Amino acid sequence: MTNNTYGIIGLGKMGLNLALQATDKGYTIIGYDKYAPTVEQPNLVLAASLEDLIQKLPRPRKVFIYIPAGQAVDIVIGELTPLLEEGDIIIDGGNSYWGDSIRRAEKLKEQGLYLIDCGTSGGTSGARNGACFMIGGDKAAVSEVEGLLKDLAVPNGYTHCGASGSGHFVKLVHNGIEFGMLQAIGEGMDLLEHYREKLNISEILYTWNHGSVVRSWLIELMKKLYDEKQGFNVPSYVEDTGEVNWLVSDAMRMEVAIPVIAQSVMQLIASRDADHTSPKAIAMMRNGFGGHPFGTDAGIEHERHFGRVGGYEEEK
Repeated sequence: MTNNTYGIIGLGKMGLNLALQATDKGYTIIGYDKYAPTVEQPNLVLAASLEDLIQKLPRPRKVFIYIPAGQAVDIVIGELTPLLEEGDIIIDGGNSYWGDSIRRAEKLKEQGLYLIDCGTSGGTSGARNGACFMIGGDKAAVSEVEGLLKDLAVPNGYTHCGASGSGHFVKLVHNGIEFGMLQAIGEGMDLLEHYREKLNISEILYTWNHGSVVRSWLIELMKKLYDEKQGFNVPSYVEDTGEVNWLVSDAMRMEVAIPVIAQSVMQLIASRDADHTSPKAIAMMRNGFGGHPFGTDAGIEHERHFGRVGGYEEEK
């Protein structure tokens, strides 16, 4: 008899939307969150505790964790482990570091339990309507959950990448590529905004998404938010949870050059510098060695724009 009952710990934006999509497709979800959502959905049962959740699941128990990466994942796994039995499966759907996933899987294997690292992409709308999953873990354990994951994914949006850790590593690389793409689009918007005449950026973005090489969901989102905010009327501070920092560090250990991804992280960090200490320091040193002024100077500005008379001299 097919076991179509799953547990989900963490009913935030991702966990709850995945739970709702699963119940829409005939699965039974036993959900638990310290701050239980107010939602009524057929086949979505809210457990009163972790013990209650485990008791409601048939064996082999299959429990998803959708909580922020870090020590909290170890804490939840530590609380779950005494409640589980040999052959039960934990699926970490968050953005845990791949090295942590390998460590956790090895420790659980000693107790006869499985850990699957499940990289999840597509955002909250993907969780509700069709996500993209990158899976790492034991083949036998993966076979127990891939039916659900394929049902929750968009067509062809599921892959078993390899052994433990590979799913979260692939998702981490995915996030690094995402950062590079975001930076490139952001720089493009800066150029469009500073053109010599006012451009219809909304229309340009719309056009780009119809047949151009850069057409994408990110361009679609850029247009949507540009229209909603009536321009770039948001704070310049960019927040993130730090996963791509791990990737930059890993790339150095692996001796793989990722200059675009690394620079995108640096630009993101630079967005948070309200005091801008580094340019102040540069101005101080320039003043010291060349007498360059602090702040603006009309004469220097003129030289910057008009100091070059001709263009680049080609070799004859």
